[in-house]
Amino acid sequence: MNEDALGDSARRELTETEKQLVELARTTIDASTDADAGGDGAHTMGCALLDASGSLHVGVNFYHFTGGPCAELVALAAARTAGAREPQVIVAVGNRGRGIKNPCGRCRQVMADAYPQLRVIVDTPDGACTVGIRELLPLGFDWAAEQN
Repeated sequence: MNEDALGDSARRELTETEKQLVELARTTIDASTDADAGGDGAHTMGCALLDASGSLHVGVNFYHFTGGPCAELVALAAARTAGAREPQVIVAVGNRGRGIKNPCGRCRQVMADAYPQLRVIVDTPDGACTVGIRELLPLGFDWAAEQN
């Protein structure tokens, strides 16, 4: 990721809670992956989310060539189903020790549209940090504004 795209003011070091969120995402995908070492599978990404009440929610991706949902979208849906209305921090982690994975463009757009307050744990050349979703989608399409 281009460091200039994030800007220093947007970055925050991980708190202990956010470090635990990364570990929760890792253990979630490690327990759920169906991919052999070095192989592909339908479940290769895990996600953990912290909501405003302090509750934690998890999800895994469901890869399919037709475009199955990413782990972030599954975790957001699971959180909503559990009553969470204000997700605060989210992180995705790859299976088999692949570490933190930055969200794809579709997830960035969905998160920016639905949860503009959301912070995302990302991997940078300087290590993991959190940034606001708007910083990950500069000049992005504003779906809410287009509804007027």
